[in-house]
Amino acid sequence: MEEKLIVISFDALCTDDFKTIRNLPTFNYILNNSIYSLDVEPVYPTLTYPNHASIITGKRPYEHGIVNNTKLQPSRTSPDWFWYKSDIKCETILDIVKNNGGTICTLLWPTTGGGKIDYNMPEIFANRPWQNQIVVSLLAGSKLFQLSIYKKFGKMLNGLKQPNLDDFVLESALYTLKYKRPNLVLVHFTDLDTQKHIYGTKSEKVKEAILRHEERLKRIFDVASNLGYKIAILGDHGSLDVHSAISLNEYFKQKKLSDYLYFKSCDGSAYIYLRREVSNNIKDKIYYSIEDFSRQSKGTIEKIFTASDYIKLGFDKNAFLMLEPSSGYCFTDKNIKDYIAPSDHRAAHGQLPNKHKTLFCLWDRGETKRQLNSIKITDIKAILLNSINLK
Repeated sequence: MEEKLIVISFDALCTDDFKTIRNLPTFNYILNNSIYSLDVEPVYPTLTYPNHASIITGKRPYEHGIVNNTKLQPSRTSPDWFWYKSDIKCETILDIVKNNGGTICTLLWPTTGGGKIDYNMPEIFANRPWQNQIVVSLLAGSKLFQLSIYKKFGKMLNGLKQPNLDDFVLESALYTLKYKRPNLVLVHFTDLDTQKHIYGTKSEKVKEAILRHEERLKRIFDVASNLGYKIAILGDHGSLDVHSAISLNEYFKQKKLSDYLYFKSCDGSAYIYLRREVSNNIKDKIYYSIEDFSRQSKGTIEKIFTASDYIKLGFDKNAFLMLEPSSGYCFTDKNIKDYIAPSDHRAAHGQLPNKHKTLFCLWDRGETKRQLNSIKITDIKAILLNSINLK
């Protein structure tokens, strides 16, 4: 395999940011010399892990199995995330490249832990008190590759804090491009997403993060373009400003329904799972109790989707219900005595896809500017494969 492609994911970059990035030289140059769309619809829930899985599979959450960022583990205070490639239940672009003799590098790309990847530094964190971050990362990825990366650039890190983490990822990407030259490189930057969560979507910190991304993109573009790489840039979702978080755990206890269900937050949406098969009478009680809660809280829940909606919307087919909050609200798994409290974050995502349009562009030397119509994030896999002459 001779073709080379690098895919750069700027987590939380969306069409709302276009006014800023179009005035930045590297972003502007790539957009004006690429195949691109400023109207990319993510999958539901609009979270990082489901959407990154959809980018590399071309499937929706109920098909590929990554239905949330975190797993349904009610007994754990901090549930595990969908860190491992084995969690994906269908073929990925990684499998196709590998089957065609290509080499692969993934740098903090979600759901790649334990994958058959030549140069793998997976996104994973120590989720138990006795675990060490570096050891957890080494065990889930390419040990020798990661050791060399940590040795060269590890001093840049300050735990998992930004912008240090993305700066570390940048140097790791540049090193890998220069000295390993894999056929496929997937890079995931999270600086922008972090700033939106902490400070809200319109803060100066967000603008500063975008400027840092411009510099990161410039440095990658300079190296990758000279090495003959095609370069794809994309976002995975947007973010919406929020002021309050909803938790229905205590509410369901009060209604004596908690023995029948699990409430599972997706930040900007929430699943209701049944613990076991129950009567239609109990199902009706659960549904109407949520309607009552929304009325009593003056319309905090915008929409209740039933299991029959999963094919249309793409969410987990094993869920009994899916809840969409009203503007300004998000969900949390934390117990809240009075059900609603100020949100820990200034912005959240996970809401319906039509609220979270993002963007995609693919640069190839000599390519003329061509705007695609509205596309879905599940269309990106085929576009990427076609660019490197694979199907």
